[in-house]
Amino acid sequence: MPQHDSLAYIASTGAAALAVVLITHCLYRWRNPKVAGVLPPGSMGLPLVGEVLSLLLPCNSLDLHPFLKTRLQRYGRLFRTRILNKSVVVVADARSCHLILQKGEDVCESWSLDTFAKIFQQNKVNVGDIHKYVRSSVLKQFGMEALAGKLISMLEEASRAALEHWEEQDSVEVKSASARMALEFSTKQLISADRLQSEKLGSSFFMLLRGFMSVPINLPGTTHHKCLKEHEKAISLIRGILGDRFSNSDASPDDLLSRMIRDRENYEFLTEDFVVKLLFGLVYVSVDSVAVILTLALKFLAENPKALKELNDEHEAILKQREDSSTPLTWKEYKSMAFTHQVINETLRLASISPGLFRRARKDIKINGYTIPTGWVVLIATSALHLDPETYENPTEFNPWRWKEPSRAMVENFMPFGSGGKQCAGAEYTRVFLSTFLHILVTNYRWKRVTGGEVRRTPIIKFEKGLHIEVVKGRV
Repeated sequence: MPQHDSLAYIASTGAAALAVVLITHCLYRWRNPKVAGVLPPGSMGLPLVGEVLSLLLPCNSLDLHPFLKTRLQRYGRLFRTRILNKSVVVVADARSCHLILQKGEDVCESWSLDTFAKIFQQNKVNVGDIHKYVRSSVLKQFGMEALAGKLISMLEEASRAALEHWEEQDSVEVKSASARMALEFSTKQLISADRLQSEKLGSSFFMLLRGFMSVPINLPGTTHHKCLKEHEKAISLIRGILGDRFSNSDASPDDLLSRMIRDRENYEFLTEDFVVKLLFGLVYVSVDSVAVILTLALKFLAENPKALKELNDEHEAILKQREDSSTPLTWKEYKSMAFTHQVINETLRLASISPGLFRRARKDIKINGYTIPTGWVVLIATSALHLDPETYENPTEFNPWRWKEPSRAMVENFMPFGSGGKQCAGAEYTRVFLSTFLHILVTNYRWKRVTGGEVRRTPIIKFEKGLHIEVVKGRV
């Protein structure tokens, strides 16, 4: 072989060997990131995409999504993964979940996946006074005092109006119909939206809901791109309502927007942009959760005649205890709905609307001998807690009676709205909304499932063909 050919061969071979070494090194560093401590066990998946493909695989069951189930079996209740460009630690035991949720925003802040982050434009310094102010304001508008005072009667009126409309149709698709009901009510409380404004917001929001949990690739034709376009429409509408309120200082309805406008002098962060984005986020969280939970509750009740009869009996008993059966629902009556609360708890447990609650470590967090590095995302896997066979016997079975005398483990593992001071400010609002609707439904109407109800996790809950029910005036 000529000398120059030998040198070329040696050079090309050396370059190839060097490339293999570099690629191997990069893959090693990818799978074994540097950390001041010990990382939880797990896999970082493929470069760039991580393990997102496994996460997006659909599951035609209410059982725990296979992405979580297989990894919990393989690595235990604390493991690492990577979803798209985010390093994630999944926490799935009650004690560790509570510890994470108890940490302050300066240590572990609220966070969301890319699609949600881009839609909601989350503030990267969402701590301290901002968090306290938002929580306090939402509780004043939707908390216990407001619910017991004025909202319970308003929710009863909204439920009656919705069911009257449902009765006029041959059948109704529950999730979309209940989402419209929830959206109309929440936009009234948040921004005093009229029916036309509510319908326009609804049109954008229902398109948005189809795009959440999509791969965040912003190219024309992709679901994420359409999602962002609908976001722009919704933001523009809310901004217009805010502008009208600014230009008409005499208008001061009893809604959350008026409260924030009055508070602007005392809080510098209450800019127009902040208020618009916050209102957008609040509309979303107040609509989708109610719609999904109500749809699942009706699906479970339609499939369980014994539970439906006990629910009917409970609400008939409430009517019999009144001097006048046509009087409005009271707070005392709401608190007395023992079996209704059991049905809602069991629906919330099985719903696990998302895989869990997302946080992001702002400092290294030591837990169970492992380290969650600064900047990593923490997924508090509430769905794994709610479907744990060690805590809940036959965990995929709808059994509201399990909540009659719940064990300590059941209570500790149950956190559909978070935990402690980090619990969602709208938790009681959601329960009252559902209880009120069920009360009006079973004491004024007969209903039955017509078609649908099949559930798919992707990993959020979706209804393949919706749930269609027929509603007829008249009690059982």
